[in-house]
Amino acid sequence: MISDEPRINDDIRVSQVRLIGPNGEQVGIIATSVALNLAKEANLDLVEVAPKAKPPVAKLIDYGKFKYNEKIKAREARRNQSMSEIKEIRFRLKIDDHDFEVKEGHVRRFLSAGDKVKVTIMLRGREQSRPIGGVELLRKLADDVADLGSIEFAPKQEGRNIIMTLSPKGKKVHTQSEQRRRGGQARAERKARQAAHLAAKADNNTSPKQMKSKEGSNAEDEK
Repeated sequence: MISDEPRINDDIRVSQVRLIGPNGEQVGIIATSVALNLAKEANLDLVEVAPKAKPPVAKLIDYGKFKYNEKIKAREARRNQSMSEIKEIRFRLKIDDHDFEVKEGHVRRFLSAGDKVKVTIMLRGREQSRPIGGVELLRKLADDVADLGSIEFAPKQEGRNIIMTLSPKGKKVHTQSEQRRRGGQARAERKARQAAHLAAKADNNTSPKQMKSKEGSNAEDEK
């Protein structure tokens, strides 16, 4: 079984390598034994990054840290990919206005959340020979939600169905960032109102007697 892992340190069997330093500097072609000594002195690993080159290219890196960073990147990529889902809406060609508006509401909600939407019209009987009505209906839906999404895949008949895919204009990540921004703004406004309320309450708690006493004190100071 062929491993996808690069050869490192003593597993590199060639006599010479083109060495790249830890900061990307070009060291040049040196004996592999010398490159291994340099790796040990720097407490790094000698990693073969281009085995098919002549001579192979090797780099001085912390392989454990490199693998950890690669794992983090892969996890982030999977997380970002899962954030955008494909939702599906289905309905018949002969749909009444109310039901159409309900379906449109679902589409708008999905697009607002940053998800793609696959819209399917299911054809029955003779409707399959006249799909133009379904295409027009899907295009009407796309026009109605144009403020939130655009057509990624144009309406197309596939067997007994007509399918269209809509893509959101804003990514879900952006939507979440906007929600956080609005939440922070709302908290700041709430704190400002609380501060104003406390200031007003403090002013109201200042009694006429206290005010008179303060004025008398000021008069005595002036004397």
